[in-house]
Amino acid sequence: MTLKQIADAVNATFVCCKPEEERRIDYAFAADLMSDVLTLTQEHVLFITGLVAPQTIRTAVVSDIHTILVVRNKPVPPAILELAIDNDICMLSSPYSMYRVSGELYKAGLPPVY
Repeated sequence: MTLKQIADAVNATFVCCKPEEERRIDYAFAADLMSDVLTLTQEHVLFITGLVAPQTIRTAVVSDIHTILVVRNKPVPPAILELAIDNDICMLSSPYSMYRVSGELYKAGLPPVY
């Protein structure tokens, strides 16, 4: 899926990066527990989370994840945004819950990691 397709499916806005940016997303994974994310071995994963903290970005970097979707319209503090930009991580934000985001993206054809 493209970033634009993902954003359209979950009414998301782009926090950093642009809608026309070419990023391939093959899978989605939803978690707030960073140790779960560290188990992933797939590439081109959309990381769906409600945790907006430095650990989120650092975990994404270690896991080679380049796109994060924040749920429940949680604000992204400037320090987190800067960390994401510095690490070439695209962030989107959706007003929907993690449950709904996961369901909408699955319905739109984005398969889960597991």
